[in-house]
Amino acid sequence: MEETPREKTTAVKATDTSKRVRSIVKSYYMRAQEASEKGAPIAYCMVASCYDEILLAMDVVPIWTENYGGLCAAKRDAERFILKAEAEGYSNVICGYARCGIGFDILRHELGHIPPESPDGGMARPSMLLGSSAVCDPRYKWYQSLGRYLDTPIYNFDIVVPPIDANLADVKEYYVKYQLEQFKGLVTFIERQTGKKMDYDRLSEILDIADETNQVWLDCYKLRSAIPGPMPSQDHFSTFVPAFYGIGTKETLDFYRELYNEVKYRVDNKMSTVPEEKYRLLWAGGLPPWHTMWIFNYFESRGGVFVMDTTYGPWGTVEVPKGITHPLERLAWRTFLRWTNRYEKAQKRSGNEWVELILDIVDDYHIDGMAMHATKSCRATTMGQIHMKNLAQDYVKIPTLLLISDIVDVRDYSEAEWKANINAFMETVDSNKRGKKG
Repeated sequence: MEETPREKTTAVKATDTSKRVRSIVKSYYMRAQEASEKGAPIAYCMVASCYDEILLAMDVVPIWTENYGGLCAAKRDAERFILKAEAEGYSNVICGYARCGIGFDILRHELGHIPPESPDGGMARPSMLLGSSAVCDPRYKWYQSLGRYLDTPIYNFDIVVPPIDANLADVKEYYVKYQLEQFKGLVTFIERQTGKKMDYDRLSEILDIADETNQVWLDCYKLRSAIPGPMPSQDHFSTFVPAFYGIGTKETLDFYRELYNEVKYRVDNKMSTVPEEKYRLLWAGGLPPWHTMWIFNYFESRGGVFVMDTTYGPWGTVEVPKGITHPLERLAWRTFLRWTNRYEKAQKRSGNEWVELILDIVDDYHIDGMAMHATKSCRATTMGQIHMKNLAQDYVKIPTLLLISDIVDVRDYSEAEWKANINAFMETVDSNKRGKKG
């Protein structure tokens, strides 16, 4: 593995709004540390679990442990935590986020305090653990395994969605009812831990703000279809943070209004990410390589700009049935509709909801080529990538690059191999585009 200087891990960004995110991330960990000093409730949480607004309404300070793994990777300071977890018997193919987080908590347990020089001051000690079944199985087992190092109450929250071939009209009532029971159970658990009752009027207001925020964010990303592309994917992999880790606040809504205005200005003035945008690319699957985000700029040096992405994108708004007013029912319906919003379209064409997203973006954003990231430790986003690539190629004939490494563990990354593959890919994209013009 080639050595890469730490200053090269991050990417050069195009938008000013995206550059604000670094300070926002720091503020999240500082807030948790301050809450710890005051004895306020703090929860370890999992991203995309749809319980964010409940935590905000009950004044529970979240620590998004997967985000911390990505932060450590970007700082090239994940290895000591990963190695500690592996020394305790955790396999090197377990989720890189999980190994990083578990290793951090093992070290804190052994030292009796946060490991020295941890990025952004480290994760404060939680007063509750909120596991989740959404997306992947390590999210259930990760927090359970922490029982060896933390004496902390845990609630495992379940999100279940029907198979792609399900008749949604027949099954939706069952799934929504089950999801509602999960939300009720979570609220009861938090009430028990905090001694505070849920304020449902406040939760309803927070949901309104969250829905508006997601719509503004979606509207902003529709602007990215402009030629030249006004905002590249490396900016997106910063700007998704407030929505995924701070949804429901007016500050987050204002952030996306600011982002929208900046991207709109760039579109109106035909401002490009690079001096000459030759090829429009799609990040079509897999989590980003947090340890080497500057690689996006390497594509740009070849005239290729990732103008859109399928990972960590905006949910947008969904139409909850009229008459549903209780906030927990709204949450249950919203969760079901979000996870199944492309099912009917997929049933009529490709049979795969993620392929449908790819196909829509390829058409709407004038994509010349797409890249996928197969990560050694993220089964949830890597399994099926080859199938999705082949399925998409049945409908759109564009070159596809498969990059291999990990989300956190830099030991699985080869800069020389990646550059060679990217160079060959960009030549293919160029040839394919010239062939279409001919």
